[in-house]
Amino acid sequence: MKKLLLHTCCGPCAIYVAQKLKEDYDVTLFFYNPNIYPREEYEKRLNEIKRWSQKENIELIEGEFNQDDWFGKVKGLEKEPEGGARCAVCYKLRLKKTAKYAERNSFDVFTTTLTISPHKKAEIINPIGLKLGKDYEFEFIEADWKKQEGFKIACELSHQEGFYRQTYCGCKYSIRE
Repeated sequence: MKKLLLHTCCGPCAIYVAQKLKEDYDVTLFFYNPNIYPREEYEKRLNEIKRWSQKENIELIEGEFNQDDWFGKVKGLEKEPEGGARCAVCYKLRLKKTAKYAERNSFDVFTTTLTISPHKKAEIINPIGLKLGKDYEFEFIEADWKKQEGFKIACELSHQEGFYRQTYCGCKYSIRE
């Protein structure tokens, strides 16, 4: 079975995607989200995914939380609307870190949960992942997880699990949206 590294932003986004991928892959979760603000919000999301991954016996790797690096990457894009240029920079940063980790640690495939959200555009996220897959010479799974009622199922599963559900994307600038 191929080893897959799944970038995840939170438990509610991971639950459906991880379950679907476990049918065909040996899944490891990768929580890398230096965009999440404030630190208390980051900890809430991390603790939820830790609790769930332990319960489900899915390995979880926490990437470095370097918010200064994230702020540096999005400098000048603070006033961009949700879903705009700032988000594309953020997706690329997180997916690149995921691809690098996957390459260094002998994973066969990588992908992300980001496209489960109705607020995230698969047509922006997937080309980033595909380009990084080409750059690092291994497979990126292109998906729009919200399709075929994926988001609805994820919401139902999250409710059953009693997950904390955030009210904004995660970054300081998305709080105002």
